[in-house]
Amino acid sequence: MTTASSTPHIAPEQIKTTRHLCKIPGDGGKPVIGYTFDMMNDPIRLLRKRYERYGEISWIGVFGLRVVQMIGPEATQFVFMNKGNIFSNNQGWDYFIGKFFHRGIMLLDFEEHKWHRKILQQAFNKPVLKAYIQRMNPKIEEGIDQWQHKKKLNILPSIKQLTLDLATDVFMGSELGKEADKINHAFVDAVLAGTAIIRMPVPGLRWQKGLQGRKVLEKFFYSKVAEKRRSTGNDMFAVLCRAETEDGDRFTDDDIVNHMIFLMMAAHDTTTITLSTMFYYLAKNPEWQERIREESQALNKPHIDYEDLDKLSSISLAMKEALRLCAPVPYIPRKTVKDCEYKGFHIPKGTMVNIFPYNNGYMEEYWPNPTQFDPERFADHRREDKVHPFAWSPFGGGAHKCIGLHFADLQVKAILHQIILKYRWSVKPSYEMPVDTSTLPVPKDGLPVQWGRV
Repeated sequence: MTTASSTPHIAPEQIKTTRHLCKIPGDGGKPVIGYTFDMMNDPIRLLRKRYERYGEISWIGVFGLRVVQMIGPEATQFVFMNKGNIFSNNQGWDYFIGKFFHRGIMLLDFEEHKWHRKILQQAFNKPVLKAYIQRMNPKIEEGIDQWQHKKKLNILPSIKQLTLDLATDVFMGSELGKEADKINHAFVDAVLAGTAIIRMPVPGLRWQKGLQGRKVLEKFFYSKVAEKRRSTGNDMFAVLCRAETEDGDRFTDDDIVNHMIFLMMAAHDTTTITLSTMFYYLAKNPEWQERIREESQALNKPHIDYEDLDKLSSISLAMKEALRLCAPVPYIPRKTVKDCEYKGFHIPKGTMVNIFPYNNGYMEEYWPNPTQFDPERFADHRREDKVHPFAWSPFGGGAHKCIGLHFADLQVKAILHQIILKYRWSVKPSYEMPVDTSTLPVPKDGLPVQWGRV
Protein backbone atom coordinates (compact mmCIF):
# COMPACT_ATOMS: atom_id res chain seq x y z
CA MET A 1 0.00 0.00 0.00
CA THR A 2 1.23 3.49 -0.82
CA THR A 3 1.47 5.66 2.26
CA ALA A 4 1.40 9.41 2.69
CA SER A 5 5.17 9.54 3.14
CA SER A 6 6.27 6.96 0.57
CA THR A 7 7.33 7.55 -3.01
CA PRO A 8 4.56 6.72 -5.51
CA HIS A 9 5.03 3.38 -7.26
CA ILE A 10 6.57 3.77 -10.70
CA ALA A 11 4.66 1.56 -13.09
CA PRO A 12 6.62 -0.42 -15.72
CA GLU A 13 4.90 1.40 -18.56
CA GLN A 14 6.38 4.72 -17.47
CA ILE A 15 9.04 6.20 -19.69
CA LYS A 16 11.31 9.19 -19.30
CA THR A 17 10.27 12.41 -21.01
CA THR A 18 12.49 15.34 -21.83
CA ARG A 19 14.29 17.10 -18.99
CA HIS A 20 14.29 13.97 -16.81
CA LEU A 21 10.55 14.07 -16.02
CA CYS A 22 8.41 10.93 -15.94
CA LYS A 23 5.37 10.23 -18.01
CA ILE A 24 2.19 9.89 -15.93
CA PRO A 25 1.04 6.26 -15.57
CA GLY A 26 -2.58 5.17 -15.84
CA ASP A 27 -5.20 3.40 -17.92
CA GLY A 28 -8.41 4.34 -19.68
CA GLY A 29 -10.69 1.56 -18.48
CA LYS A 30 -13.55 0.33 -20.65
CA PRO A 31 -13.93 1.60 -24.22
CA VAL A 32 -15.79 4.94 -24.49
CA ILE A 33 -17.15 5.04 -20.91
CA GLY A 34 -13.85 4.36 -19.15
CA TYR A 35 -14.33 4.45 -15.38
CA THR A 36 -17.29 6.84 -15.48
CA PHE A 37 -19.78 4.56 -13.71
CA ASP A 38 -17.19 3.47 -11.15
CA MET A 39 -16.58 7.13 -10.33
CA MET A 40 -20.29 7.90 -10.08
CA ASN A 41 -21.20 4.82 -8.05
CA ASP A 42 -18.32 4.46 -5.58
CA PRO A 43 -15.61 7.09 -5.97
CA ILE A 44 -13.87 6.28 -2.66
CA ARG A 45 -13.33 2.63 -3.62
CA LEU A 46 -12.12 3.54 -7.11
CA LEU A 47 -9.70 6.20 -5.90
CA ARG A 48 -8.30 3.96 -3.17
CA LYS A 49 -7.57 1.22 -5.72
CA ARG A 50 -5.86 3.67 -8.06
CA TYR A 51 -3.87 5.25 -5.23
CA GLU A 52 -2.61 1.81 -4.21
CA ARG A 53 -1.74 0.93 -7.80
CA TYR A 54 -0.31 4.19 -9.13
CA GLY A 55 0.29 6.52 -6.19
CA GLU A 56 -0.71 10.19 -6.05
CA ILE A 57 -0.95 10.83 -9.78
CA SER A 58 -2.32 8.81 -12.70
CA TRP A 59 -4.45 9.29 -15.79
CA ILE A 60 -7.89 7.75 -16.23
CA GLY A 61 -10.70 7.63 -18.77
CA VAL A 62 -13.83 9.25 -17.30
CA PHE A 63 -16.78 11.30 -18.62
CA GLY A 64 -15.42 10.96 -22.14
CA LEU A 65 -12.11 12.57 -21.16
CA ARG A 66 -8.55 11.60 -20.39
CA VAL A 67 -8.13 13.08 -16.92
CA VAL A 68 -5.14 13.19 -14.61
CA GLN A 69 -6.22 12.29 -11.08
CA MET A 70 -4.18 13.87 -8.28
CA ILE A 71 -4.94 12.13 -5.00
CA GLY A 72 -4.13 13.20 -1.45
CA PRO A 73 -3.55 16.42 0.52
CA GLU A 74 -0.16 17.26 -1.05
CA ALA A 75 -1.57 17.05 -4.55
CA THR A 76 -4.61 19.04 -3.44
CA GLN A 77 -2.37 21.75 -2.03
CA PHE A 78 -0.33 21.90 -5.24
CA VAL A 79 -3.46 22.49 -7.33
CA PHE A 80 -5.32 24.81 -4.96
CA MET A 81 -2.36 27.10 -4.29
CA ASN A 82 -1.72 27.29 -8.05
CA LYS A 83 1.68 28.94 -7.92
CA GLY A 84 2.51 30.47 -11.28
CA ASN A 85 -1.14 30.39 -12.44
CA ILE A 86 -0.74 26.91 -13.93
CA PHE A 87 -4.35 25.78 -13.50
CA SER A 88 -7.48 27.30 -15.00
CA ASN A 89 -10.74 27.05 -13.05
CA ASN A 90 -12.77 28.11 -16.05
CA GLN A 91 -11.37 25.52 -18.41
CA GLY A 92 -11.72 22.82 -15.76
CA TRP A 93 -15.31 23.49 -14.71
CA ASP A 94 -16.55 24.63 -18.11
CA TYR A 95 -16.75 21.10 -19.53
CA PHE A 96 -19.02 20.03 -16.68
CA ILE A 97 -21.15 23.04 -15.73
CA GLY A 98 -20.16 25.94 -17.98
CA LYS A 99 -23.38 25.76 -19.99
CA PHE A 100 -25.48 25.96 -16.83
CA PHE A 101 -23.53 28.19 -14.42
CA HIS A 102 -21.86 30.41 -17.00
CA ARG A 103 -19.37 32.90 -15.53
CA GLY A 104 -20.19 32.22 -11.92
CA ILE A 105 -17.40 33.21 -9.55
CA MET A 106 -16.03 29.64 -9.47
CA LEU A 107 -15.66 29.67 -13.27
CA LEU A 108 -13.50 32.80 -13.54
CA ASP A 109 -9.71 32.95 -13.67
CA PHE A 110 -6.79 35.01 -12.45
CA GLU A 111 -7.15 38.85 -12.59
CA GLU A 112 -10.77 38.72 -13.74
CA HIS A 113 -11.64 36.42 -10.86
CA LYS A 114 -9.83 38.71 -8.44
CA TRP A 115 -11.80 41.74 -9.71
CA HIS A 116 -15.18 39.99 -9.46
CA ARG A 117 -14.38 38.55 -6.05
CA LYS A 118 -13.47 42.00 -4.73
CA ILE A 119 -16.96 43.25 -5.54
CA LEU A 120 -18.70 40.06 -4.43
CA GLN A 121 -16.96 40.16 -1.06
CA GLN A 122 -19.18 43.08 -0.13
CA ALA A 123 -22.12 40.66 -0.04
CA PHE A 124 -20.36 38.55 2.62
CA ASN A 125 -18.80 41.09 4.98
CA LYS A 126 -19.63 41.15 8.70
CA PRO A 127 -22.37 43.83 8.70
CA VAL A 128 -24.14 42.09 5.81
CA LEU A 129 -23.87 38.67 7.48
CA LYS A 130 -25.46 40.17 10.61
CA ALA A 131 -28.36 41.38 8.49
CA TYR A 132 -28.69 37.97 6.82
CA ILE A 133 -29.07 36.11 10.10
CA GLN A 134 -31.81 38.48 11.22
CA ARG A 135 -33.64 37.87 7.93
CA MET A 136 -33.23 34.10 8.24
CA ASN A 137 -34.41 33.50 11.80
CA PRO A 138 -38.17 34.08 11.35
CA LYS A 139 -38.12 32.19 8.04
CA ILE A 140 -36.43 29.21 9.69
CA GLU A 141 -39.05 29.20 12.43
CA GLU A 142 -41.88 29.40 9.91
CA GLY A 143 -40.40 26.57 7.85
CA ILE A 144 -39.66 24.09 10.63
CA ASP A 145 -42.98 24.66 12.40
CA GLN A 146 -44.56 22.82 9.47
CA TRP A 147 -42.84 19.64 10.71
CA GLN A 148 -44.26 19.68 14.24
CA HIS A 149 -46.98 17.06 13.73
CA LYS A 150 -44.86 14.62 11.74
CA LYS A 151 -43.75 11.27 13.14
CA LYS A 152 -41.51 10.55 10.17
CA LEU A 153 -39.58 13.05 8.09
CA ASN A 154 -37.56 12.71 4.90
CA ILE A 155 -34.66 14.97 5.70
CA LEU A 156 -33.27 15.70 2.22
CA PRO A 157 -36.40 17.16 0.57
CA SER A 158 -37.44 18.92 3.79
CA ILE A 159 -34.08 20.62 4.29
CA LYS A 160 -33.72 21.39 0.59
CA GLN A 161 -37.06 23.20 0.58
CA LEU A 162 -36.08 25.11 3.72
CA THR A 163 -32.71 26.19 2.37
CA LEU A 164 -34.22 27.20 -0.98
CA ASP A 165 -36.83 29.31 0.82
CA LEU A 166 -34.08 30.91 2.88
CA ALA A 167 -31.91 31.54 -0.17
CA THR A 168 -34.74 33.23 -2.05
CA ASP A 169 -35.45 35.51 0.91
CA VAL A 170 -31.87 36.25 2.00
CA PHE A 171 -30.46 36.46 -1.52
CA MET A 172 -33.44 38.01 -3.27
CA GLY A 173 -35.53 39.67 -0.55
CA SER A 174 -38.72 37.98 -1.67
CA GLU A 175 -40.64 34.74 -1.72
CA LEU A 176 -40.95 32.80 -4.95
CA GLY A 177 -44.60 31.90 -4.39
CA LYS A 178 -46.05 30.02 -7.34
CA GLU A 179 -42.68 30.10 -9.12
CA ALA A 180 -40.93 28.15 -6.34
CA ASP A 181 -41.29 24.67 -7.84
CA LYS A 182 -40.30 25.84 -11.31
CA ILE A 183 -37.16 27.58 -10.04
CA ASN A 184 -36.21 24.67 -7.77
CA HIS A 185 -36.56 22.18 -10.65
CA ALA A 186 -34.44 24.46 -12.84
CA PHE A 187 -31.63 24.47 -10.26
CA VAL A 188 -31.83 20.68 -9.82
CA ASP A 189 -31.75 20.09 -13.60
CA ALA A 190 -28.77 22.43 -14.02
CA VAL A 191 -26.78 20.61 -11.31
CA LEU A 192 -27.61 17.12 -12.61
CA ALA A 193 -26.62 18.06 -16.16
CA GLY A 194 -22.98 18.49 -15.13
CA THR A 195 -22.39 14.73 -15.03
CA ALA A 196 -24.54 13.81 -18.04
CA ILE A 197 -23.15 10.88 -19.99
CA ILE A 198 -24.72 12.07 -23.26
CA ARG A 199 -23.60 15.70 -23.53
CA MET A 200 -25.92 16.74 -26.34
CA PRO A 201 -29.39 18.35 -26.25
CA VAL A 202 -31.38 15.14 -26.60
CA PRO A 203 -34.98 15.78 -25.45
CA GLY A 204 -35.74 14.27 -22.06
CA LEU A 205 -32.11 13.64 -21.07
CA ARG A 206 -30.01 15.45 -18.46
CA TRP A 207 -28.11 17.79 -20.78
CA GLN A 208 -31.21 19.17 -22.46
CA LYS A 209 -33.00 19.57 -19.12
CA GLY A 210 -30.00 21.50 -17.81
CA LEU A 211 -30.05 23.86 -20.79
CA GLN A 212 -33.77 24.47 -20.31
CA GLY A 213 -33.20 25.03 -16.58
CA ARG A 214 -30.58 27.69 -17.34
CA LYS A 215 -33.04 29.53 -19.60
CA VAL A 216 -35.67 29.51 -16.85
CA LEU A 217 -33.20 30.93 -14.33
CA GLU A 218 -31.89 33.60 -16.71
CA LYS A 219 -35.39 34.79 -17.58
CA PHE A 220 -36.33 34.96 -13.90
CA PHE A 221 -33.27 36.91 -12.73
CA TYR A 222 -33.12 39.31 -15.67
CA SER A 223 -36.74 40.27 -14.99
CA LYS A 224 -35.74 41.42 -11.49
CA VAL A 225 -32.51 43.34 -12.14
CA ALA A 226 -33.97 46.79 -12.87
CA GLU A 227 -36.11 46.65 -9.73
CA LYS A 228 -33.15 45.54 -7.61
CA ARG A 229 -30.91 48.32 -8.93
CA ARG A 230 -33.44 50.80 -7.52
CA SER A 231 -33.81 48.91 -4.23
CA THR A 232 -32.29 49.89 -0.89
CA GLY A 233 -32.84 46.37 0.52
CA ASN A 234 -30.24 44.31 2.38
CA ASP A 235 -30.77 41.10 0.40
CA MET A 236 -27.83 39.84 -1.66
CA PHE A 237 -29.42 40.64 -5.02
CA ALA A 238 -29.80 44.30 -4.01
CA VAL A 239 -26.32 44.41 -2.46
CA LEU A 240 -24.72 43.11 -5.67
CA CYS A 241 -26.64 45.65 -7.76
CA ARG A 242 -25.27 48.49 -5.60
CA ALA A 243 -21.78 47.12 -4.93
CA GLU A 244 -18.80 48.92 -6.42
CA THR A 245 -15.06 49.17 -5.91
CA GLU A 246 -13.29 52.26 -4.61
CA ASP A 247 -12.63 53.06 -8.29
CA GLY A 248 -16.35 53.02 -9.03
CA ASP A 249 -16.39 49.69 -10.90
CA ARG A 250 -19.74 47.89 -10.80
CA PHE A 251 -21.25 44.69 -12.16
CA THR A 252 -23.15 44.67 -15.45
CA ASP A 253 -26.63 43.15 -15.62
CA ASP A 254 -25.09 40.02 -17.15
CA ASP A 255 -22.57 39.79 -14.30
CA ILE A 256 -25.30 40.07 -11.69
CA VAL A 257 -27.49 37.39 -13.29
CA ASN A 258 -24.54 35.01 -13.69
CA HIS A 259 -23.44 35.47 -10.08
CA MET A 260 -26.97 35.18 -8.67
CA ILE A 261 -27.63 31.91 -10.49
CA PHE A 262 -24.36 30.42 -9.25
CA LEU A 263 -24.62 31.73 -5.68
CA MET A 264 -28.24 30.64 -5.27
CA MET A 265 -27.28 27.12 -6.34
CA ALA A 266 -24.14 27.01 -4.21
CA ALA A 267 -25.84 28.41 -1.11
CA HIS A 268 -28.76 26.03 -0.88
CA ASP A 269 -27.29 22.88 -2.44
CA THR A 270 -24.10 22.71 -0.37
CA THR A 271 -25.88 23.65 2.87
CA THR A 272 -28.52 21.00 2.18
CA ILE A 273 -25.83 18.34 1.76
CA THR A 274 -23.99 19.43 4.91
CA LEU A 275 -27.15 19.48 7.05
CA SER A 276 -28.36 16.14 5.65
CA THR A 277 -25.03 14.54 6.57
CA MET A 278 -25.19 16.08 10.04
CA PHE A 279 -28.75 14.85 10.57
CA TYR A 280 -27.70 11.32 9.66
CA TYR A 281 -24.73 11.17 12.00
CA LEU A 282 -26.58 12.91 14.83
CA ALA A 283 -29.33 10.30 14.46
CA LYS A 284 -26.73 7.51 14.63
CA ASN A 285 -24.93 9.18 17.53
CA PRO A 286 -27.67 10.49 19.87
CA GLU A 287 -25.11 11.50 22.51
CA TRP A 288 -23.86 14.17 20.10
CA GLN A 289 -27.39 15.26 19.32
CA GLU A 290 -28.00 15.74 23.03
CA ARG A 291 -24.68 17.53 23.51
CA ILE A 292 -25.60 20.05 20.82
CA ARG A 293 -29.11 20.43 22.27
CA GLU A 294 -27.74 21.24 25.72
CA GLU A 295 -25.40 23.81 24.23
CA SER A 296 -28.24 25.51 22.36
CA GLN A 297 -30.50 25.37 25.43
CA ALA A 298 -27.77 27.12 27.43
CA LEU A 299 -28.13 30.19 25.20
CA ASN A 300 -31.71 30.49 26.49
CA LYS A 301 -32.99 32.09 23.27
CA PRO A 302 -35.08 30.72 20.38
CA HIS A 303 -32.98 32.40 17.68
CA ILE A 304 -29.25 33.02 17.54
CA ASP A 305 -27.55 36.32 16.78
CA TYR A 306 -24.27 36.77 14.94
CA GLU A 307 -22.47 37.13 18.28
CA ASP A 308 -23.65 33.64 19.31
CA LEU A 309 -21.86 31.77 16.53
CA ASP A 310 -18.67 31.10 18.49
CA LYS A 311 -20.68 29.82 21.47
CA LEU A 312 -21.98 26.85 19.48
CA SER A 313 -18.71 24.94 19.46
CA SER A 314 -20.31 21.48 19.37
CA ILE A 315 -22.16 22.33 16.17
CA SER A 316 -18.83 23.51 14.75
CA LEU A 317 -17.18 20.18 15.56
CA ALA A 318 -20.06 18.13 14.17
CA MET A 319 -20.19 20.26 11.04
CA LYS A 320 -16.47 19.86 10.38
CA GLU A 321 -16.71 16.11 10.82
CA ALA A 322 -19.74 15.94 8.51
CA LEU A 323 -17.80 17.90 5.88
CA ARG A 324 -14.88 15.48 6.23
CA LEU A 325 -17.17 12.49 5.73
CA CYS A 326 -19.12 14.08 2.89
CA ALA A 327 -17.53 17.05 1.14
CA PRO A 328 -20.44 18.72 -0.73
CA VAL A 329 -18.22 19.33 -3.78
CA PRO A 330 -16.52 15.93 -3.99
CA TYR A 331 -14.07 16.61 -6.80
CA ILE A 332 -12.50 19.77 -8.26
CA PRO A 333 -11.57 19.93 -11.97
CA ARG A 334 -8.84 22.16 -13.35
CA LYS A 335 -7.05 22.45 -16.68
CA THR A 336 -3.40 23.31 -17.13
CA VAL A 337 -2.65 26.42 -19.19
CA LYS A 338 1.09 25.73 -19.20
CA ASP A 339 3.40 22.75 -18.73
CA CYS A 340 4.23 21.91 -15.12
CA GLU A 341 5.89 19.32 -12.92
CA TYR A 342 4.60 17.48 -9.87
CA LYS A 343 7.08 15.30 -7.94
CA GLY A 344 8.99 14.40 -11.06
CA PHE A 345 5.95 13.86 -13.29
CA HIS A 346 5.38 15.95 -16.39
CA ILE A 347 1.88 17.46 -16.74
CA PRO A 348 1.54 19.01 -20.21
CA LYS A 349 -0.37 22.18 -21.05
CA GLY A 350 -4.01 21.43 -21.85
CA THR A 351 -4.32 18.54 -19.35
CA MET A 352 -7.60 18.09 -17.47
CA VAL A 353 -6.82 17.49 -13.78
CA ASN A 354 -9.06 16.39 -10.89
CA ILE A 355 -8.44 16.61 -7.14
CA PHE A 356 -10.70 15.02 -4.52
CA PRO A 357 -11.57 16.69 -1.17
CA TYR A 358 -14.18 13.94 -0.62
CA ASN A 359 -11.62 11.15 -0.92
CA ASN A 360 -9.03 12.97 1.21
CA GLY A 361 -11.32 12.70 4.22
CA TYR A 362 -11.21 8.90 4.04
CA MET A 363 -7.47 8.41 3.68
CA GLU A 364 -6.34 6.31 6.63
CA GLU A 365 -2.82 7.62 6.08
CA TYR A 366 -4.06 10.92 7.52
CA TRP A 367 -7.18 10.11 9.55
CA PRO A 368 -7.37 7.43 12.29
CA ASN A 369 -10.54 5.34 11.84
CA PRO A 370 -11.66 7.47 8.90
CA THR A 371 -15.17 5.97 8.55
CA GLN A 372 -16.02 6.69 12.19
CA PHE A 373 -18.02 9.80 13.13
CA ASP A 374 -15.77 11.46 15.68
CA PRO A 375 -16.16 15.26 15.88
CA GLU A 376 -13.66 15.43 18.73
CA ARG A 377 -10.91 14.85 16.19
CA PHE A 378 -11.28 18.58 15.40
CA ALA A 379 -11.21 19.66 19.07
CA ASP A 380 -8.25 21.71 20.33
CA HIS A 381 -6.76 18.80 22.29
CA ARG A 382 -6.56 16.62 19.15
CA ARG A 383 -6.73 18.66 15.92
CA GLU A 384 -6.19 15.69 13.63
CA ASP A 385 -6.85 18.02 10.71
CA LYS A 386 -3.49 19.67 11.43
CA VAL A 387 -1.69 16.61 10.05
CA HIS A 388 -1.65 18.46 6.72
CA PRO A 389 -3.04 21.90 5.69
CA PHE A 390 -5.16 20.26 2.98
CA ALA A 391 -6.18 17.00 4.64
CA TRP A 392 -9.48 18.80 5.31
CA SER A 393 -10.41 21.28 2.57
CA PRO A 394 -14.17 21.17 1.86
CA PHE A 395 -14.14 24.93 1.19
CA GLY A 396 -11.23 24.75 -1.24
CA GLY A 397 -8.10 26.83 -0.88
CA GLY A 398 -5.96 29.51 -2.40
CA ALA A 399 -7.46 32.33 -4.47
CA HIS A 400 -10.65 30.33 -5.03
CA LYS A 401 -11.38 29.44 -1.42
CA CYS A 402 -15.16 29.47 -0.99
CA ILE A 403 -16.34 33.07 -0.68
CA GLY A 404 -19.41 31.94 1.26
CA LEU A 405 -17.76 29.79 3.94
CA HIS A 406 -18.74 32.14 6.79
CA PHE A 407 -22.28 32.35 5.43
CA ALA A 408 -22.41 28.54 5.39
CA ASP A 409 -21.33 28.36 9.05
CA LEU A 410 -23.91 30.98 9.98
CA GLN A 411 -26.74 29.28 8.11
CA VAL A 412 -26.05 25.79 9.44
CA LYS A 413 -25.92 27.04 13.03
CA ALA A 414 -29.03 29.23 12.70
CA ILE A 415 -31.03 26.31 11.27
CA LEU A 416 -29.76 23.55 13.55
CA HIS A 417 -30.14 25.69 16.69
CA GLN A 418 -33.85 26.18 16.10
CA ILE A 419 -34.47 22.59 15.03
CA ILE A 420 -32.65 20.97 17.93
CA LEU A 421 -34.53 23.07 20.50
CA LYS A 422 -37.85 21.76 19.17
CA TYR A 423 -37.22 18.30 17.74
CA ARG A 424 -35.26 15.08 18.17
CA TRP A 425 -34.82 12.39 15.56
CA SER A 426 -33.49 8.88 15.21
CA VAL A 427 -32.92 5.97 12.83
CA LYS A 428 -32.83 2.25 13.45
CA PRO A 429 -29.42 1.01 14.65
CA SER A 430 -29.08 -1.13 11.52
CA TYR A 431 -29.78 1.75 9.13
CA GLU A 432 -26.93 2.92 6.91
CA MET A 433 -27.58 5.95 4.74
CA PRO A 434 -27.03 5.18 1.05
CA VAL A 435 -25.24 8.06 -0.68
CA ASP A 436 -25.90 8.96 -4.30
CA THR A 437 -22.56 10.17 -5.68
CA SER A 438 -23.65 10.44 -9.31
CA THR A 439 -23.57 14.25 -8.97
CA LEU A 440 -23.25 16.07 -5.65
CA PRO A 441 -23.41 13.52 -2.78
CA VAL A 442 -26.92 13.29 -1.30
CA PRO A 443 -28.93 10.62 0.59
CA LYS A 444 -30.20 8.27 -2.10
CA ASP A 445 -33.33 7.44 -0.09
CA GLY A 446 -33.98 10.98 1.11
CA LEU A 447 -32.85 10.03 4.65
CA PRO A 448 -36.10 8.98 6.39
CA VAL A 449 -35.96 9.50 10.18
CA GLN A 450 -38.25 9.00 13.15
CA TRP A 451 -39.32 12.49 14.17
CA GLY A 452 -40.76 13.97 17.32
CA ARG A 453 -40.96 16.95 19.63
CA VAL A 454 -38.40 17.51 22.38
